[in-house]
Amino acid sequence: MHSRHDYLEEERLGKALDIRLLSRLLRYVRPQAGLFLAAFLLAGGITLVELALPYITKTAIDSVLTLPWIAVRAADPPIPEAIPLGEGRFLVKEGALPQGIREELERAGAVEGRYLLIPPDGPGAEIAARHPDLFRTTPGGYVVAEGELGKLSTDERLALRAPAVRTLLYLVLGLLALLLLRFALSYGQVYLLQYAGQRIMFAMRRDIFRHVLRLPMSFLDREPVGRLVTRATNDVAAINEMYTQVVVYLVQDALMMAGVLAIMFRLNARLALLLLTFGPPLLVLTFWFRKRARDAYREARRKLARLNAYLAESISGMPIIQLFRQELRSFRAFQEINQGYYQAQMRSIIVYGIFGPAISVMRNLALALLIWFGGRGVLSGVFSLGALVAFTSYVRMLFQPLSDLSDKYNILQSAMAASERIFKLLDEKEEPTGSRPLASLQGEIEFKDVWFAYRDEDWVLKGISFHIAPGERVALVGPTGSGKSTIVNLLFGFYRPQRGKILVDGNDIGELDLSQLRRRLAVVPQDAFLFSGNVEENIRLWEEKLSPDGVRQAAEAAGVHGMVKRLPEGYSTDVRERGGRLSVGERQLLSIARAVAADPKLIVLDEATANVDSHTEAQVQEALERLMAGRTVLAIAHRLSTIRNVDRVLVLSQGRLVEEGTVEELLARRGLFWALWQLQFASPARNPEGADRRPFPKG
Repeated sequence: MHSRHDYLEEERLGKALDIRLLSRLLRYVRPQAGLFLAAFLLAGGITLVELALPYITKTAIDSVLTLPWIAVRAADPPIPEAIPLGEGRFLVKEGALPQGIREELERAGAVEGRYLLIPPDGPGAEIAARHPDLFRTTPGGYVVAEGELGKLSTDERLALRAPAVRTLLYLVLGLLALLLLRFALSYGQVYLLQYAGQRIMFAMRRDIFRHVLRLPMSFLDREPVGRLVTRATNDVAAINEMYTQVVVYLVQDALMMAGVLAIMFRLNARLALLLLTFGPPLLVLTFWFRKRARDAYREARRKLARLNAYLAESISGMPIIQLFRQELRSFRAFQEINQGYYQAQMRSIIVYGIFGPAISVMRNLALALLIWFGGRGVLSGVFSLGALVAFTSYVRMLFQPLSDLSDKYNILQSAMAASERIFKLLDEKEEPTGSRPLASLQGEIEFKDVWFAYRDEDWVLKGISFHIAPGERVALVGPTGSGKSTIVNLLFGFYRPQRGKILVDGNDIGELDLSQLRRRLAVVPQDAFLFSGNVEENIRLWEEKLSPDGVRQAAEAAGVHGMVKRLPEGYSTDVRERGGRLSVGERQLLSIARAVAADPKLIVLDEATANVDSHTEAQVQEALERLMAGRTVLAIAHRLSTIRNVDRVLVLSQGRLVEEGTVEELLARRGLFWALWQLQFASPARNPEGADRRPFPKG
């Protein structure tokens, strides 16, 4: 069963923004600094384009769609460029009036409406001359009131506004050009970020897997496989999402908000200050969301980890659940866990459901205030219609980053939790190894007063001492838990003894280069493990120097060549995951062929025939005899019939070496080995010919 500690540790969260973790992540960002710098520059370009789009709309409304000239009453010309209309009235261009003078004229009610001015030699002068009842002649040209234009035909109105139509076309083309530029900049930004993110993921996955390959067996034994897989997949993907969806876009959002505020203050400082009153409530809402979202996220992830653990365990153990008729109990337990996850998710949804609509409500309130005050400004003439339209767009642009904050915060929190778990794995100490090279291996093994415990002083081996000469065949026998597999693990260097020494060819194993030592060893396990791939790859096991002929010779020596030739594609046949296409016996024979191909001087047999039937056992035994010829052999035996040809037997009990000798010597002593033999062979059912007959004759 997965303990509560397991899934709490799996989903433990640190700070939402941990500077220490960010500094470590920079090591992966630094090689991609150029890509991120380019993405930042593109973000600046995108921001400028986004800010320019509403301003083009404002320009189109104020300078093209709206008549630019206004008539004002004044004793003197309000500006030198004013055109006199007579009777104390002047025609001025609205954009040329200083803001103070414009407001003073508005308060005095001296603004009388909009007009169209046609220069005497400009387009439309002929049309103006044909309508003297509508157009007034002034020193600046022909003038017509906005309301009088409706008396002209559509073609005449368009001809009069030809320069405006041409300007409008230029603005539209400029708008389209900016949109295309924005598309190109956004494409480049997304491509650069994704490219950099993929390279970062590649480097992180490489470092994680390389580190896992070098971790000690003591760590791998206690760490669930699924958790290690998650580190190199889901956790790395979470960090990639932070780089591609948060980092650059946070800077872009900050630039956007700063640019929007700057333009707002330039257009109308009073309206900009009015909108800034929403700042304090937004800050309060953001801090509330940050705390609530973190708590809700932590609880939801914790419940999800528990749900995943229970599902994985239940599906793996489904035969046992069905065999013992525990379906109802298992379903009720799942219902309880599922209900907890549902409630945690609902709390998370409520938090996100409040934050998003609250931001939307504030945005709409800001728009309502803008329309009210800005609209009054338009009606009074102190604010242009184009500026009001642009303001509404800028308000949406100002609030959009805040609306996206919830998603970005969630991504950032996931990335920090993932990076904490990844770096915790990378901080695990690698397997200790010596540096002394091992040019060759004779196969001599010696244990000198070896004491070993997997935890504290709960000793598994207690003062074990024995010597195996080169070429000698020795069996390890004893009850379950007596320490047989532990001796093999120590011999391979997977663990280090707390006391005593282990010598290989007279060299302390702690001083040897373990990679060179293991290259000269081979093991035939009880449960043969085959990798996904074809038969040849599994026999070679990544030894590229081994030719196809060498693979075939190894298969012939293991007695598996005939079986392989019967497969659909021979040595190129895919064995599927864990060798699922082959039987247990066929997998074991391929495991022996793998050991033959390695050509080791020392072979470890871990009950190599335990999982095969009697017929296959005979084949495996024959293959093992060919494999063991001229090599040192250390065999772990539970079935005593498998050790009939060993030179010596070491009998273990409760971590101690209690007996040692040949099979005949140990049977004659009538000690523990004899007792084990009695259990397996003395009953008439197991040995019909009588208990006194030796069950495994020599030879």
